[in-house]
Amino acid sequence: MRKMMIHYKGIPIYPIILSENFDGLGAAFEKLSVKDRKVCIVTDSHVAEHYLAQVEAIAAAHCASAVHFIFPAGEESKTLATVENLYEFLIQNKFERRDMLAALGGGVVGDLTGFTAATYLRGIDFIQIPTSLLAQVDSSIGGKTGVDFRAYKNMVGAFHQPKLVYSCAETLKTLTEQQYISGLGEIIKHGLIKDIAYYHWLKEHKEAILSRDTQTMIEMIEVSCRIKKEVVENDPEEAGERALLNFGHTLGHAVEKLMNFTMLHGECVAVGMHGAAWLSKEKNMISEEIYRDILDTLTSFGLPVSVEGITPARIVEVSKSDKKMDKGKVKFILLNPEGQAVIDRSITDAQLLAAADALVRNGEQKL
Repeated sequence: MRKMMIHYKGIPIYPIILSENFDGLGAAFEKLSVKDRKVCIVTDSHVAEHYLAQVEAIAAAHCASAVHFIFPAGEESKTLATVENLYEFLIQNKFERRDMLAALGGGVVGDLTGFTAATYLRGIDFIQIPTSLLAQVDSSIGGKTGVDFRAYKNMVGAFHQPKLVYSCAETLKTLTEQQYISGLGEIIKHGLIKDIAYYHWLKEHKEAILSRDTQTMIEMIEVSCRIKKEVVENDPEEAGERALLNFGHTLGHAVEKLMNFTMLHGECVAVGMHGAAWLSKEKNMISEEIYRDILDTLTSFGLPVSVEGITPARIVEVSKSDKKMDKGKVKFILLNPEGQAVIDRSITDAQLLAAADALVRNGEQKL
C-alpha cells in the first residue's frame, strides 16, 4: 500500500491511498470518523456488478449505515437530471450535512458524485473510490466536479475536495482493453507536460503496462498521481499552472462531442495531443523527430491519433465553445520542449484550423 497527501495552501486535506485490493478501505473509513454517519455509495450499472457489494459491506461495518444509488453507465447519464434523482434519493433517506457520499466508479461517477456533494445542503463530504485507470490518475484528484449541460461537456460544476481517494489496482483487471488504454492517454500526457524521464519510463515498460502487471501499474499510477498532486497543489482552482493539465483537451473535447461520445475520453485526449504536438512543431517549439516520436508512442500503446467523419471546421467551431476559453481566445497548451508544457494564447483561427486538418487528414491517410 502506498500513500501520499494532498495539501491546500500548505495544509494537508486528504490522502491518496494506492492499494492492490480493498483490504485497507475499512481502516481508511475509520480514520474519517464515520461510525455515526450515513454513507451513500454512488455508482453506475457496470461497476455495481463488480464491486458494490464488497464496498458497501465495508462501509456498513464502519459507518452508521450504508445505502447505494445506481445510475445507468455512460456519459449520457452525466446530467443535471441524474443529479436531481440523486438529490431526491438523499432527501428520502434523510441524509444530513454531516453524512457523506462515496463515488465508486470512473470519471463520470466521480464528477457527478462530487458535484452533488458540493451542492446538496450547500455542501457535504464525499470520498473517491476510482475504479478506472483514467479516474485513478486524473479526475479523482484535485476537487474538480461537474456534469454536462445539454451539448456542453463539464459546463456546470464546482471545486469540492474529497476527504479521501482510495485507488484499488485490482479494479483495473476488469476494465475492457479499450477502457484501460483510454487511461493511458492521460498518463502519457503527464510525462509530456511535466516529466520527460517518466515519459521514457512508460515507453521502456510498455509490455508490462499493457499486460496489466500489478506492481508496474501501481508504480505508474503513483508517479502520475504525484505529478497531478504537484500541479493541483500549486494551483488548486486553475488560475494558472493547472491549465497545463489540459494538454490535448481543447481539440480532444471537441472531438469527443462531435463523435457523440462514441470515443472514450482518453482516446480523444490522445487525438487532441496530436494536434497540440503538431502546433508545437509548427511553432518550432519541438522538432519533427520529437513530434513523430509522440505519435509513435501514442499509437504503440493502442491510442488513436486521428479521426474520420468530422470536418476540421467543425472541430474548430466546437473547440471555441469550450469552457477553457479566456477572453474569447483559445488558451492552448503546447510543448516547449517535450516534458515542459506552456500556455499559449496566441494561436490564431488559421493555425487551429490547420491543426484540426492534420488530425482529420491523418485519419484519411491512416497514419
